[in-house]
Amino acid sequence: MFTNIKKINSLAIGLLCAGSLYFTQCSSVSEEKEQSANGLHEYYSGYFPIGVAVSPRALEDSAQSALILREFNSMTPENVMKAGPIHPSPNQYNWGPADAVSYYAKENDLKLRGHALVWHQQYPGWFFKDENGDQISKDTLYARMKSHITEVVNRYKDVIYAWDVVNEAVSDNSDFVYRQESPYYQIAGEEYLAKAFEFAHAADPQAKLFYNDYNAARPEKVDRIYTLVKKLKDAGVPIHGVGIQGHWSIFEPSEKDLRYAIDKYASLGLDVQITELDVSIYPWEKERRAMKPGESDEFTNELEEKQLKQYDMFFRVFRDYKETLTGVTFWNISDQYTWLDTYPVEGRKNYPLLFDQELKPKKAYYKVTSFDQ
Repeated sequence: MFTNIKKINSLAIGLLCAGSLYFTQCSSVSEEKEQSANGLHEYYSGYFPIGVAVSPRALEDSAQSALILREFNSMTPENVMKAGPIHPSPNQYNWGPADAVSYYAKENDLKLRGHALVWHQQYPGWFFKDENGDQISKDTLYARMKSHITEVVNRYKDVIYAWDVVNEAVSDNSDFVYRQESPYYQIAGEEYLAKAFEFAHAADPQAKLFYNDYNAARPEKVDRIYTLVKKLKDAGVPIHGVGIQGHWSIFEPSEKDLRYAIDKYASLGLDVQITELDVSIYPWEKERRAMKPGESDEFTNELEEKQLKQYDMFFRVFRDYKETLTGVTFWNISDQYTWLDTYPVEGRKNYPLLFDQELKPKKAYYKVTSFDQ
């Protein structure tokens, strides 16, 4: 029997299944569970919530659902609340998948983070164009942003406690602070960031509002993210936290760089969260490519040991910052499925999480849960 696992209301789930076009099959978590040790969130109950990014399909699967409820006390929707999936055309909102995640969180007393309101990717094609296909004006952009943000935030304000309001606005080019290719930036300049936070705060004054970005523990980018966030805070913009996307690897970041990043963001008096944690066994790459001849995707004992050491270091640092960090969220549930399986190298398997392809804890899991509580 799993211990401390929350029960799903089977009748309510049945009603949800019957009423949602998204759910083709529904499975409830059996009330008869196998005995298990404490889950991750219980080991870290004195530190911070432990979250996981999910899809509605994962919640349908009884094995994955059981693992979620045993190990985590917070969730983030991986994709279904992004602008493209949830708002595909001007007068159409695709609420079903996002509603399913929201309902699951409420029924099982899980904290829920919203992801993401403003992002230069996964946006609907119509959002930045007029009826003639030309780029819209700044005023029109702000009207669309306000309408979209207000609709989405209002719908989930009873369950979502924090939002990634703006995602990945800092350039990968060290010559710039802001991402030049973003259609938001091209139309409105840097002002769009403040507007996004203002619209979100107006829709839900109680929600914690985060700026979220990747490579946010590389010192050079840390400094540019800090510049952006400090400018917003100094201007009185309602921003409450910085999300450090933990898309890391067995090669980086170092302990020194990780501590530098957390200290730098926390110096602004803001919450800090690790929002998208996984530890790739490969060096960082961003451009898509095919696998090279002779390139292996085997998860060797040597790679497993290096991954274990990185996870051990990360969580030791996280525990040191328990007064600063307000959440740690893994990006996907297990090695059974991870977005890194297809990104950036087509056909290459990755093994970045604490649970293997059979949903069993890996050696790194036991390492990060072996500490004096």
